[in-house]
Amino acid sequence: MIFRNTIAITILLAGTAIAAAQTVVVTPEQETVVREYVTTNPVVVERPSNFELVIGAIIPDVFKPGALADNTLPNKYQYVQMDGRTVLIDPQTRKVVHIIER
Repeated sequence: MIFRNTIAITILLAGTAIAAAQTVVVTPEQETVVREYVTTNPVVVERPSNFELVIGAIIPDVFKPGALADNTLPNKYQYVQMDGRTVLIDPQTRKVVHIIER
C-alpha cells in the first residue's frame, strides 16, 4: 500500500512539474500579428542585471506590461519588449509564457 501511494504521489508531482513548464504555442502568423501590434504600441523595459529572461521567469513588479489587443491572440496576455525581444506574460502569474525573437 505504501509503495502504491509513493507511485501515485510521484506521478502527481511529475505531472505538476510538466504542466508548470509548458509554454504557450504561438504560430508564426500570430507572432507576425503580435510584432505588428507591439511595433505600434511599444512597452520597452530595461532588463535588470539580476534577471534572466527565460520561459517561466516572473516579471518584476516594477515593470508595467502592456495588454495585447483582444484580437491579437486567443488568450489575454500582457507584453513587454526586453533585449530586443517581445515577451508574452500571463497577467495572473506575471510569468513569461513565450518569447518572440527579433
